[in-house]
Amino acid sequence: MNHTVIIAQRVLIQLKGDRRFLMLYFIAPVLIIYFLKLLIDTLPHFVPVVSIAMPICAFIVHFLSFILCAILLVQERTRGTLERMMIAGYSKTSIIGGYTLGYFGLATFQSLIAFSESIWLFHLNYSFGTILFMFIVIWLLSVVSVMLGIFISTFAKHEAHVLPFIPLIIFPSVFLTGLIIDSDKLPLWAELIGDCLPIHYAINILKEIMHVDYQVVNTLADFVILIGYIFGLLFLASFTLRETE
Repeated sequence: MNHTVIIAQRVLIQLKGDRRFLMLYFIAPVLIIYFLKLLIDTLPHFVPVVSIAMPICAFIVHFLSFILCAILLVQERTRGTLERMMIAGYSKTSIIGGYTLGYFGLATFQSLIAFSESIWLFHLNYSFGTILFMFIVIWLLSVVSVMLGIFISTFAKHEAHVLPFIPLIIFPSVFLTGLIIDSDKLPLWAELIGDCLPIHYAINILKEIMHVDYQVVNTLADFVILIGYIFGLLFLASFTLRETE
């Protein structure tokens, strides 16, 4: 446990000194959501803006958290940082746990920024309880995205190796998870692929939360699966790191 905390502290100190990364991490979602608002303003009035604003906000957080954390951890590998920690006796579980804990705060702040801007720009009027649930869903998705980025980074020796994973994960997340097209309208094979992606469950929850008669029990299974992705990816990242070193 001490090794995990030490690594997390080291990550936070390093992130604090990398101002360019922090600016990209926090400013990128602000700009993208603003551009999204400009696009939606051009759509016909009958388009249900309220029903698509939060799912798209969730996707933006998912995409940026996944890509930026994957690249950042690959940079650690190319600098030899991971190798030095293992030589010093740090277990692979503590290394992955330390990076996870270090990125935890980033995921929280980015989710809060993107969520708050979406509420403000799209003039979404919900009760406090509904807004709180929406934020929890987007925050959970951002944590899953960090886990996914860490997991993918274990297969890459340098930043260029991350690029092929972008279309493999992001494109299905757009087209097969219910973000644009309802999953039940897709072919069975496409629906099954979409069901394997964590954002599918976040979108399901967000769409249900918007209903006036929403009850937590209706999306309890989606919540459990989303949380399960966090621990599952943490385990897989620890396992695959052992194979790639």
